[in-house]
Amino acid sequence: MEQLFAYFSSLNPLNLLKSLPGGVAQGILWGIMALGVYVTFRLLDFADLTVDGSFTTGGACTVMLITAGTPAWLSNLLGIEVGTPFPAWLALLIAMLAGLLAGLCTGLLHTRLGIPAILSGILTQIALYSINLRIMGMASNKAVSVDKYNLILSSRSVTPAIFIGLAWAVVLICIMYWYFGTEQGSAIRATGSNPAMSRAQGINIDTMKVIGLAISNAIVALAGGLLAQYQGFADIKMGQGAIVIGLAAVIIGEVLGEALFKKHLNFLGRLAFIILGGVIYYMVVVLVLWLKLNSNDLKLFTAVIVAIFLAVPYLRGKAKNSFASAGKKGAKTDA
Repeated sequence: MEQLFAYFSSLNPLNLLKSLPGGVAQGILWGIMALGVYVTFRLLDFADLTVDGSFTTGGACTVMLITAGTPAWLSNLLGIEVGTPFPAWLALLIAMLAGLLAGLCTGLLHTRLGIPAILSGILTQIALYSINLRIMGMASNKAVSVDKYNLILSSRSVTPAIFIGLAWAVVLICIMYWYFGTEQGSAIRATGSNPAMSRAQGINIDTMKVIGLAISNAIVALAGGLLAQYQGFADIKMGQGAIVIGLAAVIIGEVLGEALFKKHLNFLGRLAFIILGGVIYYMVVVLVLWLKLNSNDLKLFTAVIVAIFLAVPYLRGKAKNSFASAGKKGAKTDA
């Protein structure tokens, strides 16, 4: 009992409060990554494991481009001096293009070569490990300092980073809401909902899968580029377990959104709650670290959190549709 009291007395609530803003900032960035996971997991019903690799690709491309300096052809186009730091916003766009190509590879492996969905993602992810190493000059990590380069956001200024991350998230959500309301976006959603019916309606479901995977991994690479700037480096293992974190944000956001708005939760609301799900997930991470638990157990806690939130809708639905519930209602009616 004395040990337990000593343990809790050693915890400083001020340290927790100081850590919360950083957790919010990272949660928003991981929530952006989760928007990419949502495209494949929910809209396409595709188990895509490419994101563990494409997330790192986004970070690696962003850092290497920023630190490389502006080439002559681009300096003339942008009207800046040769060798000046590469514009961070342009580095992010190129990183998104690299992520798009990664998703394209996964889509072609699945649709053109007939490789199962989960295996095609694993193959691309494995290939990206070597590709990411080559992008970073065969180094396991590369640093990018906010003192030397004009970064979009940095962990040194957490409050501005939160607002900048939110701005990127809002813009991305608006674009996704508009795009998936178009004819092509609706075709992608229909493909994931009912492939057989979509094919019968004349939709090329293979093309829709490839487009959806490309869009998903482009968003994931964008998040990787933003996180690399925020933390000040890109690491070959920064995307390890990204799919689990993305799923956690998606599941947490959906469960909370449906609990608050029930059937009134529309597509725009779901996208917004995914960002909130990423923030809540990182709040749990901050709490775990504040409690001085072993950081090596974070993956275990993540798996438990995802399992709990995945089970909630199923158990709730089972409780509503169970014979026991029907019997109780019948008994009340008779009474």
